[in-house]
Amino acid sequence: MRWPRQLMSLLSVLVLLAGPPLLLLTLIGPPISGLPSTAQVRAWVQEPLTEQTLTAALTIGAWLVWLMLAYTVAVRVVIRLRATSAWLRRLPLPTPLQATASGMAGAAVFGVTTNTVPTAPTQPPHPVAADAVALQDEASPDDHDEATHDDGIDVSGGWLPRDVAEHVAAAAALVWLRRRRDYQPRSANRNDADLAPLPPTVTAVQAALADTPTPPAAPMPPNGISALTGVLPDGGLGLTGPGTLPVGRGLLVTALLAGHHHFATTLITTQAALASLLGPAAETLGPRLPLTIVDNVDEAAQLVHEADAHAIDQRQDAPPHALSHRRMVLLGEHEGDGPRVKKLVEASVATGAVVVVLGQWPAGPTWHADSTGHLHDPHHADGTGPRLCVLDQMAATDLLAIIASPNPATPSHPLTQARSPEMRLPRQATRHEPRLPSPTPRQRLHLRVLGDPQLLVDGEPLAIRRSAALQILVYLATHPTGADTPQLTDAIWPGVPRRSLTGRLYTALSNLRGTIRAASGLHVIDHVDDRYRLNAAHIAVDLWHLNAAIHHATTPLTNTHTAWQAVLDAYPADLAATRTWPWLDPIREATRRQIINICVSLATAAPDKRRALQLLQAGIRIDPYNADLHTHASRALTALGDHEAAVELHDRYRQTLTRTGLDAPASHHLSSTTIRP
Repeated sequence: MRWPRQLMSLLSVLVLLAGPPLLLLTLIGPPISGLPSTAQVRAWVQEPLTEQTLTAALTIGAWLVWLMLAYTVAVRVVIRLRATSAWLRRLPLPTPLQATASGMAGAAVFGVTTNTVPTAPTQPPHPVAADAVALQDEASPDDHDEATHDDGIDVSGGWLPRDVAEHVAAAAALVWLRRRRDYQPRSANRNDADLAPLPPTVTAVQAALADTPTPPAAPMPPNGISALTGVLPDGGLGLTGPGTLPVGRGLLVTALLAGHHHFATTLITTQAALASLLGPAAETLGPRLPLTIVDNVDEAAQLVHEADAHAIDQRQDAPPHALSHRRMVLLGEHEGDGPRVKKLVEASVATGAVVVVLGQWPAGPTWHADSTGHLHDPHHADGTGPRLCVLDQMAATDLLAIIASPNPATPSHPLTQARSPEMRLPRQATRHEPRLPSPTPRQRLHLRVLGDPQLLVDGEPLAIRRSAALQILVYLATHPTGADTPQLTDAIWPGVPRRSLTGRLYTALSNLRGTIRAASGLHVIDHVDDRYRLNAAHIAVDLWHLNAAIHHATTPLTNTHTAWQAVLDAYPADLAATRTWPWLDPIREATRRQIINICVSLATAAPDKRRALQLLQAGIRIDPYNADLHTHASRALTALGDHEAAVELHDRYRQTLTRTGLDAPASHHLSSTTIRP
């Protein structure tokens, strides 16, 4: 515990503050006993270096050293009191309704008698595993990352408001959905390079949001740019101070993540401004982003004028949310000077656009941006202003990479065309009501990671209350050869320095081992050669059973159909389907691809067309986003003469992609005209 060390530190400081004055006063007396007389001054001038004068000089020096120490301690105390006061001001207090509800709940708890009658367990609300209760995942306070706050998330290289972080998580989910959509099962030129993890800043944001409850929030506004620019003055402003470029990168990322899916040209910036924000990455990344890059202020003003004219022509028929559309123009440090700005200012005032200059701006107000992202209006002395997203070049490049188009000619990337303004994070569909394999009688512990993770002891679910402990269990199940400490910490707490995580990892491991040992008396996690692994002699894992079935099916057999069918039966649902841990995505997708490869391979070799169609439909149930599976199934239906079902399959697939925020890829475009007879 830290309080003994803190108490010793406090006592040491008190001794340093009180000890020297007491010692000096006891041995020598007060430093000043009165003004020196004329005779004493004359004697000191005639003979300055005497025993008495040297003693007085040393005494004065000692008192000065003590005063410096006392001043330093006083300054530290004032700083700590100010920080505590700021924290208390941000501390959310319960509303009267919440206080009343808490009091009623407390009264109900203390009013329950100790002799309660046992009742039958209630049915779990989740459709997965109707025959077993899901693992309780009550995260300990130690499991939550200190970087996660109610109003935002700290990452290596910056800070993101929570709504921006949720946009990042949604864009990351769309990346994996796009990879699922474009994958070609059993392709001769198949390449699994798209199984690479997402950039570190993205995974850090995903991990911060994975196990933190989402606070209730109002519906997202129809236009993200309007929400962003609501904190900025009309017409625009200039930014100065140490946070100018970090805030500029935050504005760039926030605007592209929040507003690009409504209008193709929402953000306008110059080559110089983009280069100052992104550095060398601007040349290669800029053309792939959904923004408009111009050479100078005149071109920006012309684009804003053209947008205004286009809006006037369509204003009568435009939906209500389109009328609130606002554009943003980002200019470099020296691009806000000169007579050319007047034309841009007139255009921005007429259209409601917001101009942000990364430097002094004579045409409008100039605010100070500090390194934390807080804006300060010099004309209002009411304290700190709004806080915006702040990012360094590396973090901004990581976040922009997930919305960048692979083809520079098409900056409007399918990943980023989310059509539902209320969509927060796309849910990746999995198989409904999975069939869980029966436990093996010879082993007491059974870990199910296909579907909702569950640990069964003699058939009964075991509650694991730490989120980190649950992640460790699932991670070791997906890595049968084990994992060392850096691998575990990097996976569970990405973006956090390892030196601050070793203790948290050991705490989670100790808690997990103790919980399992108390319930079963078995030692499940071995630590050999600095690697942690699950003891296969004491625990059975459904994923291991699936991998063994796949290996068995690839060996020479007399009945390959039965072996491959056993593989399909051993895959009840996606790997940890109810979890959003970022390290899961590559492993989950690789496992899913193995199964749909089997479906397509068996369907291709099946002599019966109806049996082939059933296998393809099973693959579609496993991955409803894969375009190639739908192409094969549509052709199978057409070959069977069921053109109406083929058209229905095509329409349902397009609706699935649209609800998620994806478009059908050109290489797998399903046209209903080619399906009809």
